[in-house]
Amino acid sequence: MGRMHHSELIIRRTTEADWAEARDLRLEMVRDTPIAFGETIETALEVPETDWRMRAARGSAASSLGLAAIVDGRWVGTMGAYVPEPNGGALLVGVYVSPDFRGGTGVADALLTRIEEWARERGSILTLHVHSENTRARAFYVRRGFVDSGVTLPYVLNPDETEIEMIKQLG
Repeated sequence: MGRMHHSELIIRRTTEADWAEARDLRLEMVRDTPIAFGETIETALEVPETDWRMRAARGSAASSLGLAAIVDGRWVGTMGAYVPEPNGGALLVGVYVSPDFRGGTGVADALLTRIEEWARERGSILTLHVHSENTRARAFYVRRGFVDSGVTLPYVLNPDETEIEMIKQLG
């Protein structure tokens, strides 16, 4: 369990200046839960600094939101969202919380609450795609009010595997 009892959780947008922290957390994410992200560790390790800077800068763009969860200066989680098409609502992406900050620390809930606030200003629905075998993530989404839309997609890294589309009405 994380050290949240004595520390303040900071949730904020990422900026280009955060590229190194964003890179380090992304490498942790892909190593920890390889089925959760459309990128292999080998591919992620090849990404140049200019691309990491661009990825981090998306957190502060008008059409997207990238958040970092920070405890004692350490990046312990992230979530992002963007609007893929006008009037289509937002898509939740890049969801991750470090293992020692999962389960009752409030990090994932705090991140998702901020994403939902942002998404509500852009539409009435928040959509996500989760690997069918990522049961921990699916349970979190169900607890937060997401339901299976009935749509499945081939997993980008292995078309024999599937991702499940889940949606939440934002009201």
